Amino acid sequence: MLDEPKTILIVDDEQTLLSALVDKFTREGFVVLSAKDGQEGLDRAFADHPDLILLDIVMPVMDGMAMLANLRKDPWGKNAKVIMLTNLSEVEKVTSQLQGVYDYLVKSDWELKDVVKKVKERLGIKE
Repeated sequence: MLDEPKTILIVDDEQTLLSALVDKFTREGFVVLSAKDGQEGLDRAFADHPDLILLDIVMPVMDGMAMLANLRKDPWGKNAKVIMLTNLSEVEKVTSQLQGVYDYLVKSDWELKDVVKKVKERLGIKE
């Protein structure tokens, strides 16, 4: 468990994965916010200023790249910690657009514990 709970925002339109991530991070002691598309995610991010955002790239309404671009225009958002989640296999195409993103995870390449580890690393939380 964490000494002082950190807030993370998970933005993903895939309900099964979103539920699994919310459950896992809640059990790890995080305060978890969620959104099902980029517009909802952007609104939550600006309203709640989470410590880190897990952001899917391909979503309806507003995709993750558009959300990230809008986030970076904001004084708070330009320094927000973001880890991208993607199903895309052409990661090279995506990485050129990920200015200011700490990392990205290809969904098929990781397990929930790997995501938790990456988030804790990014937030400077010791295991």
